[in-house]
Parts: sequence; C-alpha cells; structure tokens
Amino acid sequence: MLERTKFIVYILFGVPFAAFIYPLISHQLFGGGYLMATLGSQDFAGSTVVHLTGATAGLAGLLLLGARIGKYEKGRSNAIPGHNMPLAQLGVLILWFGWFGFNPGSTLNATNLHFADVVVVTNLAAAGGAVAALVTVYLITRTMDVGMIGNGAIAALVAITAPSGYVEPWAGVVIGMVAGVIVVVGVLALDRVLDDPVGALPAHGLAGIWGTLSCGLFTTPALAKFNGVGQGGLFYTGSFHQLGAQAIAVGASFVTVFVLSYALFWIIKKTVGLRVSAREEMEGLDISEHGMWGYPESFMPVPGGVYRPADTPTVNPHSSPEPVGATQGVASA
Repeated sequence: MLERTKFIVYILFGVPFAAFIYPLISHQLFGGGYLMATLGSQDFAGSTVVHLTGATAGLAGLLLLGARIGKYEKGRSNAIPGHNMPLAQLGVLILWFGWFGFNPGSTLNATNLHFADVVVVTNLAAAGGAVAALVTVYLITRTMDVGMIGNGAIAALVAITAPSGYVEPWAGVVIGMVAGVIVVVGVLALDRVLDDPVGALPAHGLAGIWGTLSCGLFTTPALAKFNGVGQGGLFYTGSFHQLGAQAIAVGASFVTVFVLSYALFWIIKKTVGLRVSAREEMEGLDISEHGMWGYPESFMPVPGGVYRPADTPTVNPHSSPEPVGATQGVASA
C-alpha cells in the first residue's frame, strides 16, 4: 500500500487492528486459545500470529486500493525501483540482528540453552534463505538481484519464526532455503497482478504460511514436549496430525483477518478515502502528506545542492567555478 495511501488511513486502521483483530489471532496461538490448547497448533514466535496476520491485512487493503500510477501499462508490469539499495540492505541486516531478540526472546528465559538453540536455528535459516534466493533469482533472471537476496533473508526469518523453538538446526537451514525460493518465485508471480512495492505479501504472507506448516513436518517430539504444545512432525512420527493442526491454524487465521480487515478498509474507503489524489501521488507523499521533501536537493534549490528547473536542460545549471590556481596564474603573469 506504499506510495499512494493517505497517512490517516494507517491510524484509522492500525488502532482497531491492534486492539481487536490482532489479539484474536494472538490469543488463539500464543495465549492458550482453542488452536493452541486443543488442536496443538504450534507458532513459537509468530509466523502466523505476526507475519501472516500483517500480510493478510495488507492484501485486503491492497485489493481496495489499487496499483500505483504507471505500474501497469498495456498489460505489462513496470518496475518502479526503490531509491537506495544500500540503505535497503542495511535495513535487512538490522532486521536480521533484531530477530535474535524476536525469536529467542519468545523463550521468555535467556538463562537456559534453549535460548541459544533458537539463536542458532534463526541465523542458519536466514543465511540459507539469502543463498537460496540468490541462486533462484540468478537461474530465473541471470542477475544477482540484491533486493531479492535481501527478501530471501527476510522471508527465511519470517518462516523460521514459528518453528524456531521446535526444530533442529539442519531443519532450520531447509526451512530457510525453501522460503528463499518461495519469495523469489512469489514476488515475480504476484507482481504481474498485484502492486506490492516491497514484496511484503510473499515475504511475510507466503513465507509465514510455509513456516507455520513446516512445524507439521520438522518439529521434534522432544521439543514439542518441552514447549508443551502439540506433537512431533511428520518426518519424526509418521503422523499427519501436527501438519493438519498447522493447516487449520493458517486457514482460520487467514480467513478471520482477511474478512475483518477488508470490512474495516471498506468502511475507511467509503468515509475518508484510502488514496491520495493523482497529483499528490505524482508529487510524492513526503510533500503532500507531510509538508516537506524527503530529498529536497532533488526538487528545490538548497545551498550547495543541484537544482534543475523545468526549462534548464543541464543537470547543474550553476556555472562551474574556475580552478583555484587559474586566476592566480593569470595575475602572476
């Protein structure tokens, strides 16, 4: 929903979402609700509770909002690149580091070895996701797309969030690598029909689904018993019970969040509206919503900056200063 949504929409949606929609899912999978206590659905730190819930809400809003201007023309999807890839990758690394508090922190106890186990599993999964995304995007596009590599790491971190406290390190690598493949294929496929500027739906939605389902495959019986939720996965027990419990959790969470979020976004659209005007979108939301340029040197004259009015064909209309030694040489001559 980036680059065309009114700022007030985030507030009007975020408050009831945080107060009512999110707690419904959180209670079911974190707080001893029916899915957790009766079915035994496992979600250690939030692949479904946090990431799938957020992605599903975003999908509901996106369907009502529509694509950015110029994204789709003549049946073709146009790339609208981000402004700074080094900063984007710095963000990936910050998130990667932050996940060491997010997943291990869900143990609620940093004094036992299980905390360290979750750290290792999380890191291995993220590394596997980045490498798998690199290989996948290269095989498809013959380019080493840095953005896709970053998305691969994020998708792997999302996927390992649910099973991080239930699986062995080798399984973490597998889960992360599968997520890296999913996010690349998902971004390329969904971009043809849905305008998702940063690939949030594949990275948080599809990867969140995969991570939650992976508990039904890779959860070790010992860790299921240790956490007191569910049982071992298919590869250990030969039973589809845990996989079924995971699928029910994913389906119930998606339907609940989508219906409620779509209804809330629909009400907002019919009252205050979701989208800025076409002119405001073209000018950029920094100036239209917040009253200032995010990057003023690109749009207005600033001391020492480069400014190009509409009638000036050159990048820098200012005359180039003469070399320091040039005038001195003439004077001395």
